[in-house]
Amino acid sequence: MTVEPSGLGPMGDVQLLAATLRSDRTDVASYARVLSGALADALPPGMVEVEFRRGLADRVAGRSGRAVAVLVHGEDRQLALREGPHGTVEPEVRQVVRDVVISRRTVDIEQWLRALAEDLTRVAARDAAARAALERLLAGGV
Repeated sequence: MTVEPSGLGPMGDVQLLAATLRSDRTDVASYARVLSGALADALPPGMVEVEFRRGLADRVAGRSGRAVAVLVHGEDRQLALREGPHGTVEPEVRQVVRDVVISRRTVDIEQWLRALAEDLTRVAARDAAARAALERLLAGGV
């Protein structure tokens, strides 16, 4: 897949990006690895937050623990992905005005991934490093 230099604008590219993010990712930790790995390096600082749960063994070993939530800050919304009971994934879209959450909506993972792809596409349209990271992700490099 070649992405035009103008960015990931067409809706088909958003759907392709959502499909790429969806593949083989069934838990919060998997999404956290993708979003906080090479992709996060190209995104604006603070756009992706990962919450970890640390047990005693993690503290003793100096590990960060297990990822239990991912929060992606968009322009006018936050996309939250939290670990639910029995390892399920609970996606939520939060409407934000001046850094205040004014509404929360539970969505399915497909809707969450589409919203994430749209936000990443907007960032890529403005930033060359983000565009290059998304092109690597679409090519299977992340």
